[in-house]
Amino acid sequence: MSLTQFLFWFLSALGLFSAIMVVISKNPVHSVLWLIIVFFTISGHYILLNAQFLAIVNLIVYAGAIMVLFLFVIMLMNLNAETEPQKNKWLKIAGVIGGGALLLVLVAALKDADSRNQMAQMGTGDIGLIHNLGIALFREYVIPFEISSILFLSAMVGAVVIGKKE
Repeated sequence: MSLTQFLFWFLSALGLFSAIMVVISKNPVHSVLWLIIVFFTISGHYILLNAQFLAIVNLIVYAGAIMVLFLFVIMLMNLNAETEPQKNKWLKIAGVIGGGALLLVLVAALKDADSRNQMAQMGTGDIGLIHNLGIALFREYVIPFEISSILFLSAMVGAVVIGKKE
C-alpha cells in the first residue's frame, strides 16, 4: 500500500467518523468542532487530488470564517438542555424513516457505481495547481482582475467614510 492510498483511507475514515460525531454530539459547540475536522479532511482529499488552491480556499473560507461565525452564533444563543424543547416521538420516528430512506438511496447509488474503472488522477497532472491559476488570471483575465481590485478598494474607502465619526 502506497503512502497516497494510506492517506486517502486515513482521511476518509477520519472524515466519516467526524461527520458521524457532528450528528450525534449533544453539545452544539462540539458538533462545530467536529465539523472543522471534516473540513480539514476534505482539504486533505483536495491535496491528494493535486488541487491545492481548492484545499486552501476550503480551509480559509469554511474552516476559518464560516465555522468561527457558527461558533459565535451558538455561543450567543446560549443553547443548553434546559431551554431546548422536547421532541415529539413522531418527529423522531419521521427522522429515522428519512435517514433510512437516504441510506437506501446512497446504497443503491453506490451499488451501481463502477469505481474500479473510474480512478481519479492522483498526484500527477497540473490541473489544480495554483501556478496555472495565476497564469490564467494574469494573462487572460488581467483586466477584470484589476477592475475588481479597484472595486474592492473603493468599497473599503466607502466603509471607512461611512464608519468615520464626525
